[in-house]
Amino acid sequence: MTADSVPDPFVADILAIAAHRDDVEQTCGGTLLRMASRGLCTAILDLTQGEAGTRGTAEERAREAAEGARLLGVTWRQALDLPDGAIENTLENRTKIVRVLRLLRPRVVILPYWQARHPDHAIVAALGYQACFLSGLTKIETDTVPHRPFKIVYASLYADVRPGFIVDISNFIDQRHAALMAYRSQYANQPAGSGLFVPEEAIRERTYAEARHYGMLAGVRYGEPFVQKEVGLVDDLTLLPVQSI
Repeated sequence: MTADSVPDPFVADILAIAAHRDDVEQTCGGTLLRMASRGLCTAILDLTQGEAGTRGTAEERAREAAEGARLLGVTWRQALDLPDGAIENTLENRTKIVRVLRLLRPRVVILPYWQARHPDHAIVAALGYQACFLSGLTKIETDTVPHRPFKIVYASLYADVRPGFIVDISNFIDQRHAALMAYRSQYANQPAGSGLFVPEEAIRERTYAEARHYGMLAGVRYGEPFVQKEVGLVDDLTLLPVQSI
């Protein structure tokens, strides 16, 4: 589904914004599955098309992204045309994201954590945040009305940081893995990039182990970690989850 084919009115409860097709599947796919299971509308905005990747082509990754979205129960997914490997935090690029934010009107936006090995990921954290701010300004003109998301959270799976909270994805771990493995151009064994990519037979072990680690921190089987910049608010101490002792 493209922006032009979005039904009117259309509201995405949660929008995940990522640099590359398959980033969302790696970092917050289980969370999107859990939210979809609760009847919430989820969406993904990939900022690049994957033309600079060691493996696969932009066309292959578009087909794989569509299959990944189907497996994640995502209602809407689109890729922008920012240059893969060379994303810049410019007003033009912020405005491209603003148009999507105003179109989908999400309450929650998921961004990559702001410290990352891949430069695109770190830039997208700042780019996405600033776009969320600009999206609420009346004098930033687009063909849609202003909208500012209520909450921004950061997927921190690959960051060396203590999570602010964990989402229990125990019931969705297999579907999450299936969505990741939809990217055969990236994760199937092949000569290209064989020294850089994890062998296909080891991907399941690694991804499940990571999810198991974060799940154990929160007292569940499998989890995905997130960070929020704001403090939390508690109404009833007796309802706080995760046992202390």
